[in-house]
Amino acid sequence: MSSSTSSELATARYGKTKVRVFRIVRDGKWHHVVEYNVEALLEGEIATSFTEADNSVVVATDSNLAKISPHILNAEKFALHLGTFLVSKYAHISKAFITVEQLRWSRIHVPGEAFPEGHPHSFYRDGDDKRVVKVEVDASAGKNKLVGRVTAGISDLLVLKSTGSAFENFYRDEFTTLVEVNDRIFSTSVDLTYTFAPIQIKAPTDEKKFEFVIPVQKDEEGYAGSIWDEDVPSRARAATLETFAVDESASVQVMIFTLKLDFRLILSP
Repeated sequence: MSSSTSSELATARYGKTKVRVFRIVRDGKWHHVVEYNVEALLEGEIATSFTEADNSVVVATDSNLAKISPHILNAEKFALHLGTFLVSKYAHISKAFITVEQLRWSRIHVPGEAFPEGHPHSFYRDGDDKRVVKVEVDASAGKNKLVGRVTAGISDLLVLKSTGSAFENFYRDEFTTLVEVNDRIFSTSVDLTYTFAPIQIKAPTDEKKFEFVIPVQKDEEGYAGSIWDEDVPSRARAATLETFAVDESASVQVMIFTLKLDFRLILSP
């Protein structure tokens, strides 16, 4: 008896995950630190790397762009820069998917400090919650017609309130043992995501494809609440904590729905 089987590769994507990036940016007396876990995945004309062991189409995705990008301190801009570089530099790559997980570092405050912002070059790990940015840079329509799609948010934000939560009038049957309460302790871990409208990205014009143009600056029309607004993440986190603190929740479900925030708190400066 003989049998034959055939298969085909329907879609292909490859890359690296958990690439750790740590940078110190020195601006005179003031130092800035950032720590990322980065994932970079690529799509394009790469099928032969799977079907024919052809590594000539494989691009190393643990890019050294992190060393030179002027946008390293902002996760959204850095991810867009990296994705734009990858689809622009390599003719056979049509899409780049970049995920940046940012760990929290905050300035240490000391008694009698000279600056309200905190110490110029001393930091501490400020909590376990993370900023998460997911970016797709799409060059499918052409290398001069790049489209960026960005989703951002927070993960693992652990919160607790010692009152202001209840759970009553739920369905009861012979298997129910849970007691109704009108005042209880409530703790949960919050994941928040928000999605920006797709943007057009100017294709780099330099030979090395390092160029990345920020089209709108602070105080210019269209900046507030956009991908380029660097205060959106802090406003999103503050609005999440405020909503959790002040809402008198009747259940976890109501709290989840309420935490689908009034986005004016996030988008408005």
